[in-house]
Parts: sequence; structure tokens; C-alpha cells
Amino acid sequence: MTTHPDLPSLQLPTDFVYGVSTASYQIEGAVEEGGRGPSIWDTFCAEPGRIKNGDTGAVACDHYHRYSEDIALMKDLGVDAYRFSIAWPRIQPTGSGPANAEGLAFYDRLVDGLLEAGIEPAATLYHWDLPQALQDAGGWLNRDTSLRLAEYAAIVGEHLGDRVSMWMPLNEPVVVTMFGHALGAHAPGQALGFDALPVAHHLLLGHGLSVSALRAAGASNIGIASNHQPARPASDSAEDRDAAEMFGTLTNWLFSDPILRGEYPDELITSMMPGPVAEDLKVISAPLDWYGINYYQPVLVGAPGSGGDQGPALEGAIMPEGLPFEPRQLVGVPTTDFGWAIVPDGLTEILTQFHERYADALPPVYVTESGCSFHDTVADDGGVHDQRRIDYHDAHLRAVADAIAEGVDVRGYFAWSLLDNFEWAEGYAERFGLVHVDYDTLRRTPKDSFRWFQELIAARR
Repeated sequence: MTTHPDLPSLQLPTDFVYGVSTASYQIEGAVEEGGRGPSIWDTFCAEPGRIKNGDTGAVACDHYHRYSEDIALMKDLGVDAYRFSIAWPRIQPTGSGPANAEGLAFYDRLVDGLLEAGIEPAATLYHWDLPQALQDAGGWLNRDTSLRLAEYAAIVGEHLGDRVSMWMPLNEPVVVTMFGHALGAHAPGQALGFDALPVAHHLLLGHGLSVSALRAAGASNIGIASNHQPARPASDSAEDRDAAEMFGTLTNWLFSDPILRGEYPDELITSMMPGPVAEDLKVISAPLDWYGINYYQPVLVGAPGSGGDQGPALEGAIMPEGLPFEPRQLVGVPTTDFGWAIVPDGLTEILTQFHERYADALPPVYVTESGCSFHDTVADDGGVHDQRRIDYHDAHLRAVADAIAEGVDVRGYFAWSLLDNFEWAEGYAERFGLVHVDYDTLRRTPKDSFRWFQELIAARR
């Protein structure tokens, strides 16, 4: 195995939390076992042409049956915490009503196993697998779904609040809003454009209600896992700067300002939100114990038609016509096999932007996801030699150290992901894991990056 030669020079606080992340639909499988109801991703995967190669999460990594093996891997890795998500359809198969005992029992086994292994459980309540029955009733366009999320939070909080160390009601509301409802690339596949804005409000309202429900149930240490990325102007022109500012408003501050400031970043956005917005914002801005940032890449943004040599349209971007901004591909930077730009200083940039924008209103921060897809294979010697992933995480951890040096209170870093898994619309084509999964046999093979993290964590201790 090749490791980074400067490993000892990576200086992070001695109590810095190293973790790994996963999500229920991406790894669990067993979609018809244990009383689980159907989710919007089961439905979406069944629609022809939605997922690359017609893949589904029906089996995924079979974590539902192999969780003990996966806990053993994490214990070997030496991580402090494991960020997983609870499948709402396992707890409430139709999204409301009494809890499904078999579903709770599965998470009992998982959480107890983690604690026995010395790993802190960090639970996300909603990582996109909405019960299909709630979607049939209007989904996130229906205000009632916010109330149902809080009801579900209360059930889980009362059951696991004494054992789970970190809580996140939501994962990446921006992706649910944009990819699921504005562009139609994710479940439930609605292409509503700006008419998807009520989805954002109802997600944030559900988050605020769930924070209160969790606290009332005795749970503590509550945050969010929200995707954020710097929006860099394609040039110094006023048009490109304005376009980048608007893109940043819609993809970053629309989702963080209501939580951390109790307001939307723009009066026009406020006017487009449903319900008693002022009263809702009081709920949405319920104080958090920490704030989680998921980071992958910055976005270069220009005014429409101003491209020139400032970079081609962002690869894979599905954007409606008529928008006042145009996401572009960063040029001159390395990329993952998924085509995502590798820009470690973008993580420092977004962390310091939060520090400057919110000042004393910003609680401690965790990087709740960062990772990269490379199309790894098992070599003839039985290993998976993913030096590029080692380099990625090394550089991004150094970017965190840079942010800490600039005064940002960053408490931990969760690598995405523990396992190669079902990567949403990309199916099984992309591999983000520290552990390789053979999808035919479900055999797990720790990659060189796994061993690098193991060495890093051991050196700290």
C-alpha cells in the first residue's frame, strides 16, 4: 500500500471526530422485509429509464443482513462515529401511525452493535427515502409532510435517544428540492422549476419541528447535514458576479439562512413560500448544537451565453431554460471518475464563508460528507489500490485544518462513504467507498484508502 508521505504533518485537534457515512436506501437492501413499506425511491427505480442500467436499491449492499460485518469493518478502521440514516418506511411503512416494531428492532441491533464496538452512532432521520404513501398525498409539496416528519422524529427519538450521540433530521434539502422536484433527476421525479420552492420550505419546517420533537423526546446533540458549495464567478464581469451570487443564494443561503438567521436571504424568495412564513421561520430557526456541511466541489457560474473560454456547461447539469445563471465546468483542475472537480480549497472556502456570514450564530461545524468516486477494481493481488482517494481525503482534511487555523470551529469529518453503494440515479456505476463491494457476491474488500484512514486514526491516538 502507498500512503501519503506527509501523514504525520496532518495536524488536527486531538478530539477531532473521524467518521464514515452511509444512507439507508443506498446500502440496506431488504426493501420488502421486516415490515418495511415502499419508498419513493422504490417507485422511481421501477420507472424505465430513471436509473443507469436499470439498477435498484432492492439488494444494494445487503447491510440489513450484514450490518454486523460492516460494524466489524468500522471497528477495524478505528472510526469514532458512524453516520447512518434510518429508513422512514421501516419505522412507519405508510409515513404515519404507530411504529413498526421490526423496523425499530433492526436499528436497536445496529445501534447497540456500534456502541459495543466503541463507535458513536450518528443518525440521519431523512436521507431521501420518503414513504410512498406520503408522496401519494402530495409529498413535500404538502405541508402535512412536515408534521409527519416530526411525528416520526418523536418515535425514533423516544426509542433511540438514550443511545444515539448525534442527530440530523435532514440530509441535503437542496438536493431534494432541486434534483427531486425542480429538475426531476431524482425521486419523485418532478420537474417543477421554481415552483419547487415550497418543497424547500416544507423540508425546513419539518426540520425545525423535528428538532423540537427530538428534544422533547430526550434526544440531544442535534444538527443537520446540508450540502453547500462555493459559487465562483466565471469572470470579474458584473454579470458573472451577479449570476454567481444568485446561484449561491439559491443553493446555499436559501437553506442555511432560515436555520441560522431565521429569515430567507431574499424578499422575492420569502414571497414565494407557502403558509405563515414568519411564524414558520421561528420554528425553522430552533437552535442547533452543531451544523453539518456536506462538500464535494465548487461551481463556476456565469451569466447565460457569456461562456467564451470560461469553461463549458457543467457536465451532467440539467437546468431549465431561461435561468439568469449558468453553471460551468471548472477547467484546469483534476476530476474524479464521476467528472466532479477535485478542489480541496473549496472546502476551506465554504467553511470560512459560513464563519464570516453567521459569526456568533454559527454553532460548531462538522463536515458530514466529503468523498470521491473512482472506478476501483480488485487487483490480481486481492487489494484495491486507490491512491487517488487517499490523496483526495488527505487534501480535504488539510483543507479542514486550514479552516480551523482561520478560526472556524470544525469538530469532525465524515468520509463518504464506508461502502461502495447504490449511487441514486447513477445506480452502481460510481464507487465512493473506503470498502469495495462486489455486487455479485457482496464481498467486502477494504481498499488502500481504508488502511490509510486506519493509520491516520491510529497515529492520532
